[in-house]
Amino acid sequence: MAEWGDPKESSLIGKYVQRLSGPSKVTGKAKYTYDVNLPGMLYGRILRSHVPRGILTAINLEDARSVSGVKAVIALIKEGAQIRYEGQEIAAVAAATPDIAEDAIRAIQFDYDELEFVVDLEEARRDDAPQIRDWEKNQSKPRIDDRGDLEVGFAQSDVIVEATYSTQVQTHTCLEPHGHVAKWDGDHLTVWASTQAVFGTRRDFANHFKIPEDQVRVITEHMGGGFGSKFGPGVEGTTVARLARESKAPVKLMLTRKAEHLVAGNRPSMIQHVKAGATKDGKLMAYDLVGYGSAGNGGGAGFTGPYVYNVPNYRTEKSSVATNAGGARAFRAPGHPQGAFAMDSLMDEIAEKLGIDPLEIRQKNDDNQIRQDEYVLGAKEIGWHRRRKISGSDKGIKKRGIGMGSGQWGGGGGKGTKARVSIHADGTVEAVTGTQDLGTGIRTVIAIIVADELGLQPHHISVKIGDTAPGLPSGGSGGSQTTASVAPVIKTAVVTAKSSFFEYLAEQIGQSPQDLVAKDGKVLTKSGEEMSWQQATAHLGMDTITEEGHWAEDLREGGAAGTQFAEVEVDTETGHVTVIKIVAVQDCGLILNRLTTESQINGGVVGGLNYALLENRIMDPQTGRMINSNLIDYKIAGPTEIPEIKAIAFDTDQKVTGIGEPATIPTAGAIANAVYNAIGVRIRSLPITPDKILTKLAEKGKA
Repeated sequence: MAEWGDPKESSLIGKYVQRLSGPSKVTGKAKYTYDVNLPGMLYGRILRSHVPRGILTAINLEDARSVSGVKAVIALIKEGAQIRYEGQEIAAVAAATPDIAEDAIRAIQFDYDELEFVVDLEEARRDDAPQIRDWEKNQSKPRIDDRGDLEVGFAQSDVIVEATYSTQVQTHTCLEPHGHVAKWDGDHLTVWASTQAVFGTRRDFANHFKIPEDQVRVITEHMGGGFGSKFGPGVEGTTVARLARESKAPVKLMLTRKAEHLVAGNRPSMIQHVKAGATKDGKLMAYDLVGYGSAGNGGGAGFTGPYVYNVPNYRTEKSSVATNAGGARAFRAPGHPQGAFAMDSLMDEIAEKLGIDPLEIRQKNDDNQIRQDEYVLGAKEIGWHRRRKISGSDKGIKKRGIGMGSGQWGGGGGKGTKARVSIHADGTVEAVTGTQDLGTGIRTVIAIIVADELGLQPHHISVKIGDTAPGLPSGGSGGSQTTASVAPVIKTAVVTAKSSFFEYLAEQIGQSPQDLVAKDGKVLTKSGEEMSWQQATAHLGMDTITEEGHWAEDLREGGAAGTQFAEVEVDTETGHVTVIKIVAVQDCGLILNRLTTESQINGGVVGGLNYALLENRIMDPQTGRMINSNLIDYKIAGPTEIPEIKAIAFDTDQKVTGIGEPATIPTAGAIANAVYNAIGVRIRSLPITPDKILTKLAEKGKA
């Protein structure tokens, strides 16, 4: 039976282990999809709509086909089809060089009849708004959830707070754009893809081209981020495969940065109208929410609420609103940052009205014991006792404040992943599975598990992932599922492989398998004899030990509770917010690699900071176009804007879970509450920008 054992007895589990891929990444040797260059490869480009809505009335591809060096030109929509958002795909080309491909795109002639459009969330909800989709109204039928008796809950409340909280659209800004290289060999398709799911992408390609899955191979050696947006080929993926088939040559197509903003997915906006009641001692009694958000042309503007804290009586009504903009995709903890920001802001507002410490009110309404312990750790680390009791009372132009927020995520993995571990006669050990590295260091985690069991070091283990060819399926890398899905299977594979090897070796050397121990690069016997790992494996001769792993429920755990504390400084003359420090206390289950665990927490915090203060898709209501579809006007945090981050990896269990998502959830709420504590005015909409702060301060000054 496979068991994780006590991490204290391991030289690897739970320790700081450098990423195996680190040297190849910093030296440029790591191969991303963008780096794939094949003999005779062509370059693909997509013609996109520059209007938000219309009917395509004509399209002429002949001039593009006549451009020297152009090998394929295809239409992606037919005449009479409706254009529903800026950036929608109209046609595509493949050419000998990128410049020729751009020339061909410009040579395509098309015409359209513009239609009335709407890109504003509230405008789209109006009865007289243009109907975005032919088959349904702009605002979906609300999803209603309730518990208890709301009327009774409010009647029992000594204080009632009503507020509206809004969050913006946050676009995916993956370091590596979405893209593929496609190559056909007869009716067999090979795709190098920047994807979070090589097997899911293989299935989608097979379905699209109506060929068996075993005729499609998908390879992802390295990728530069996905955050939930790269689970399938997308239009760009099926397009490049079509171009490759038509041109009879390999084709590379990577999205431009502008296209990334327009079509590669986003975190939906959200407006939450909340009414909540509590007793005078701070116990929540009632929570009434009406919320809606826009996922653009797609659906899925969901969010959580009431969030984390226990409310005996509640009713929620949530709906999605369609607009003429690119659709949403999963985005690091979908729905949770929106819900957490509103809930944690609300908790502070209730505490303020009751004259109760914000930490105390959370302790009174949180049933999660792990988070209760995290509150104590985080408050001590941030210096909660320094927090201004009267918000905005700090003297001077620059005022400091401290705030907090909480989060919860599922994770925990699931069945379906397969893996095998092989021990070879020359001492090499190979671990193979079909997962892919999203950038979270799963290669190193796999190597740690195998090396720890065999008494070796991680660099001794050859890890092969990101390829469908070995036929070892794995789920997608997202939802904090990867480590919790892969680790149990790798663990059972290496335990079984070691057992089989020891049985083989014991017979060769006249020992009992139970008397053999693998430690420090050696195999030891009960009688005190020892041999190097290579000497031991040499007994295999021409044989190889290969074993497959299996799902083991008792090796993984779902659920990851966390809390964060933020200290900020607000310049009351400029409205600029500087985040001084974030303390992130995060439930991590069994930590396999403390270095990458803390790195994921740090990354989540930075993403949450961007959400709180910077990132915001801005649509022009007059033209229906995104006006900041670049990385100059669409602001993300640079090195000087990243605060001190104290990541406290809270070890709570001897089972593996995932933490890619949870650390990004509480950050915005913690920062918003810290800003209020600093200046004494509440910003209820994200991002918290200087103009909002200055406006609120001016209103306060006039009051």
